[in-house]
Amino acid sequence: MQVVYEDNHIVIVNKEPGEIVQGDKTGDTPLVETVRQWLKEKYAKPGNVFCGVVHRLDRPVGGLVVFAKTSKALTRLNDMFRNGEVKKTYLAVTRNKPACESERLEHYITSVERNNKSYASVKPVKDGKLSALTYRLLGSSDRYHLLEVNLETGRKHQIRVQLSAVGLPIRGDLKYGDKRSNPDGSISLRAHRIEFVHPVSGKKIDVIAPAPETDAVWRAFKPLIESHYHEES
Repeated sequence: MQVVYEDNHIVIVNKEPGEIVQGDKTGDTPLVETVRQWLKEKYAKPGNVFCGVVHRLDRPVGGLVVFAKTSKALTRLNDMFRNGEVKKTYLAVTRNKPACESERLEHYITSVERNNKSYASVKPVKDGKLSALTYRLLGSSDRYHLLEVNLETGRKHQIRVQLSAVGLPIRGDLKYGDKRSNPDGSISLRAHRIEFVHPVSGKKIDVIAPAPETDAVWRAFKPLIESHYHEES
């Protein structure tokens, strides 16, 4: 487990692909429990340790996850995420090159629990929620293309289904149309940056995850990622 930011009220962790944030029917140890145990040992706390889940990432996705260390922070962060006051920037690798250098995508997304899958439509549909994101092309290799994605809404599998709907399935994402799985079972999508006003102190929080090195494709894009975000910061 890699902690990239911590203070008295929050802790931000760089989640590995394959980890679950919160417990599910698999019975696998969730990241929230790992963080809770880390806090318990670090501060030698007796009894139960508070660690609140603020948001989630899909299991095959890696990157930044925020946890609350106090109930005050949890309540305020929940409101901030709900009200769109938290900016999340993702990196995605696709096999297909976008037709546009940058684009705003808007779809109506429906989610079906039976097969744990979301569907995107450009026209209004029953139970469909209006969803939007923007992407821009950061660079390309011989075979792959690196996109920066910013969410305007937060729907289940939103980036995965919206990119797939415009012919840009994420590398390794068989559920949404890619041709081959990744060797480690991940998909090439990372929650790379998170920005918000601290729920208690009011200071600006801007955390960037280390450039991923989970496989050869991410390693090939690492210099581009580091130079791009170094210039911005």
